[in-house]
Amino acid sequence: MSLKNCLNFIIIILLTGFTYAQTISGLVKDSEQNLLFGATIHNSSNSKSEIVNEVGEFSIESKKGENKLFISYVGYSSAVIIIISNGESIIDVGTIVLENDSLEEIVISGTLREVSKLKSAVPIELYTADFFKATPKASLFEAIESINGVRPQLNCNVCNTGDIHINGQEGANTMVLIDGLPIVSGLSTVYGLSGIPQSLVKQVEVIKGPASTLYGSEAIGGVINLITKSPETVKPFNIETFMSSWGELNIDIGAKYKLKNSQGLIGVNYFNYSNPIDNNGDGFTDLTLQHRISIFNKIKTKKNSVAFRYFYEDRWGGEMNWSSRFRGGNEVYGESIYTSRVEVFGKYDVSENLFLQYSLNNHDQNSVYGTTSYNAIQTTGFLQGVFMKNIHNHDLLFGATYRYTLYDDNTPATIQKDKTALPGLFIQDQWTINKSQTLLSGIRYDKNSIYGDIWTPRLNYKWSSEDESSILRLGFGTGYRVVNVFTEDHAALTGARDVVFTEAILPEKSWNTTINWNKKLYSKYGAIFDLDFSVFKTEFSNRILPDYETNPNQIIYSNLVGKSITQGATVNINSLFADGLKVNIGATFIDSKIINNNQIEYPYLTEKFSGNYQLSYTFYEPKITVDISGTVIGSMKLPLLGNLDTRAPNSPVINIMNIQATYEFKTIEIFAGIKNILDFKPDSNSIARAFDPFDSGVEFGSNGQVIATQNNPNALSFDPSYVYYSNQGINGFIGVRYHVN
Repeated sequence: MSLKNCLNFIIIILLTGFTYAQTISGLVKDSEQNLLFGATIHNSSNSKSEIVNEVGEFSIESKKGENKLFISYVGYSSAVIIIISNGESIIDVGTIVLENDSLEEIVISGTLREVSKLKSAVPIELYTADFFKATPKASLFEAIESINGVRPQLNCNVCNTGDIHINGQEGANTMVLIDGLPIVSGLSTVYGLSGIPQSLVKQVEVIKGPASTLYGSEAIGGVINLITKSPETVKPFNIETFMSSWGELNIDIGAKYKLKNSQGLIGVNYFNYSNPIDNNGDGFTDLTLQHRISIFNKIKTKKNSVAFRYFYEDRWGGEMNWSSRFRGGNEVYGESIYTSRVEVFGKYDVSENLFLQYSLNNHDQNSVYGTTSYNAIQTTGFLQGVFMKNIHNHDLLFGATYRYTLYDDNTPATIQKDKTALPGLFIQDQWTINKSQTLLSGIRYDKNSIYGDIWTPRLNYKWSSEDESSILRLGFGTGYRVVNVFTEDHAALTGARDVVFTEAILPEKSWNTTINWNKKLYSKYGAIFDLDFSVFKTEFSNRILPDYETNPNQIIYSNLVGKSITQGATVNINSLFADGLKVNIGATFIDSKIINNNQIEYPYLTEKFSGNYQLSYTFYEPKITVDISGTVIGSMKLPLLGNLDTRAPNSPVINIMNIQATYEFKTIEIFAGIKNILDFKPDSNSIARAFDPFDSGVEFGSNGQVIATQNNPNALSFDPSYVYYSNQGINGFIGVRYHVN
């Protein structure tokens, strides 16, 4: 055959291939006819995948005969269609409609009104309930570890109390809200983060930086707002349960119901861990034993939404042979906490422009830490009225709040009940300058019955490109915080250290500047990238800081004379590929320092770097999703008991990796996996003198300091506050989810 004939033959073959290429095309929309750009189309018959383009169209290769298409999009119920091809080159299936499984990405935390996340002038990170399914966690406190820049910090090796750090700031600077209301604060900050039924959490919104203009005290470092589901949007019944190889059992049940003029949903969370384990051989439980139940009920009428929650928990940690008969005694060391909590909160729409929010919660705690008894009760009432008015291009918001806290405990620090009244007023103006620019300004005034007048202004600016693929946000805000005695002195209750307040503590104030840039990129190969980058700087005055070093047996709290600065950068990259692979990567870099008399010090338990990642891929027929997730936390400065303490002054780099496989069949999901594959655990000597928890072999000097002796050459006393991560190492889990459509 001549060269010419060969070329003609090849051309004929190629033309024939193009002529008989078979494709299926169509549109993907939601029930409101919005185009679902980025939806994934997978043809399981030939293992081809494509992503819906920016005008809602798709075109995917097919084969002769049956073609089974899986159409999925985040926040929507998946669809499956079967198309029979008789050899046509193009099959147009028209419009495929996906039903909303959850509401559009609407955020509330930034402005107290519902607004599209893209249009919010305040940078808000939104995480749906699906985000937290990559690894099952028994409590919100554990689950938020997967959020970049947000870190749950354990404060005690024995009872596993903890708080939440945002961008390296102290946990006391983080405000946790439920449906925008300050439910978890004060006494409940330590133990109140457990038991919120995750099956009823619609989304979690995170603001990094001061939000005191809207939320007042405790929002100095950031806000975590849990938005619960509405009865109209939940499934009639769902249950999720899992068990770990350590013997942990968690059950979440949710259901909705109808009354005459209202709809309701009810959720129950039950958790039990009663299997003491001591893998590090220090004689103490590696993981606190817990038995808790939480009951949640939400009722919604046309104008009113009200929710109730009851929470009870019995937890203990200590020496392996501890039991309740040793509670409060000096024979066997244990820390035992009984917590009973009742919450009522809701919202009433007076009119289209006016609504009231209210909450009342009572937290009752009966606890012992060795021989130290701590019994406390806190009651908090909150009422807020918000009026909204639109005048031309200005969305005005006026608010009045009143918060009353009653606190009492059995310590010498509380001679009489502590009563704090906190009335406040705030105003906010969101000015839409034009289609691309928005300016948000606001100011708040609070009159604290103890600390007097406090002002907190804010200013936010947003610019976006015409198609909103590029968004720039600039923010300036102030915050304040008053001292919370129990949150600050929890380490003292272990009997290891005394807490000393050297002066009348003044409110801590902060000034924060944030620059946020968001960019969406679309690859011609069918991949979508969402880039989010922020730089931040927060400067504190009157910083409330603990001093662990002046006296190893004390924690001395005072206002910093100099200044404290926390600054850094954070980046999130979320990507979706045509074959259905999802990759989320985040990193946070933190530079936190204390400047006093021209001397620079670095705070305890503050990492310079942290990172998170999630990779998810779905196989079809059978439908199996594989999730790989993890957290990396950089080295942190740790509190030692003096120069002779042999424990490491800094923590090692923490690397936690998890893997999970989920099999989905109709309304059932079965999942199993391994948490902490790399088996990371803190050093076995984290608890100083674990063999002598009552310090019977410790000699103290006249100034209260430990004296080095032949039997105690390193001058140590019992100390469980040297803690930077859970002692629970590698563990497996298996669970099931079931729902009724």
